[in-house]
Amino acid sequence: MSDETNETSEQQPVEPVEGTTEGQTPEAAAPVADEAPQAAAEEAPAEEPQAEAAEETPAAEEPPAAPPRREEPKKEEKKDVIPGANLEPIAIEPERPELSAEERARLEAEEEEKARREAELAAAESDSAVADRAPAKMESGARFLATGKRKSSIARVTLLPGDGKFSINGRELAEFFPRPLHQTTVKQPLTVSGYEGNVDVRVRVHGGGVSGQAGAIRHGIARALTEIDAELRGDLKRRGFLTRDARVKERRKAGFKKARKKPQFSKR
Repeated sequence: MSDETNETSEQQPVEPVEGTTEGQTPEAAAPVADEAPQAAAEEAPAEEPQAEAAEETPAAEEPPAAPPRREEPKKEEKKDVIPGANLEPIAIEPERPELSAEERARLEAEEEEKARREAELAAAESDSAVADRAPAKMESGARFLATGKRKSSIARVTLLPGDGKFSINGRELAEFFPRPLHQTTVKQPLTVSGYEGNVDVRVRVHGGGVSGQAGAIRHGIARALTEIDAELRGDLKRRGFLTRDARVKERRKAGFKKARKKPQFSKR
C-alpha cells in the first residue's frame, strides 16, 4: 500500500499557490504574502500627513502680471555710407604766377591809396565837419615851436603864418614821404583843426625809420597847434594826436636771436 500511495503522489501534479512561482513551496511564499499587507499599511499612514500638510499650506499667491513690454522701434539698418560724403569740396586756388616788379609796385600803390582813403573816411566819421570857428589870427612874425616823438624818432616842428607849405629837412613833403599813407599821417592834425593851408610847417627830424618819423612829425604839429589855440587841445587829445606813443621794439635777450626768437633746437 505504501508503494502505491507514493506513486500516486508522484503522478499527481501539484497546483501552484497564488503568490508562488514554479518550484517554490507554499511555506517559502507565505512570508512574502504576509509582508505585502504590512508594507501597504506602512505606506498608507505616511500619505495622510502629506495630504494634511497640503491642506494646511495656503495656496501660493500668483505673481502680479508684468506690464506690457514696450516695443522698441526697429533700428534702420545702416547702409554703407562713405565717410565725408556730406562735406562740401574745398576749392583749391591755382598757383598764381610770379608778378613782375612793375605789377608789384602798382599793387602796392593801390593798397596805399586804399589805406589813405580809409584813414580819411575814419577821420570824417569821427568828426563830420571841421571846426566851425575860423582859425586864430597870427601875427606876421609869430613862431610856434614844439617837439614830437615816436619810437626812436625826434621831430622839432615850427609853425609859421603862411599858405600851407611843408619843409622837412629842407625837402618837400611829397619828396620826403613818397607814400600817401605817411603824407596823410603828417597832415591829420592840420586837417582836423582847420589850419591846413593857413600855416607853413618847418620840420627837422632825425632817428628811426619812415613810419616813426611820420608819427613824430604828427605829434609835434599837434603840440604846436595847442600853442596857437588852446581850445584845440580837447579835439586833438580825443583823437590821440597829443599822446606820446610809447610802443617801441622789444630789446634782444641774451641767448636769443631777437626779443623772443630762440635758436633752432638740435637734439644731437
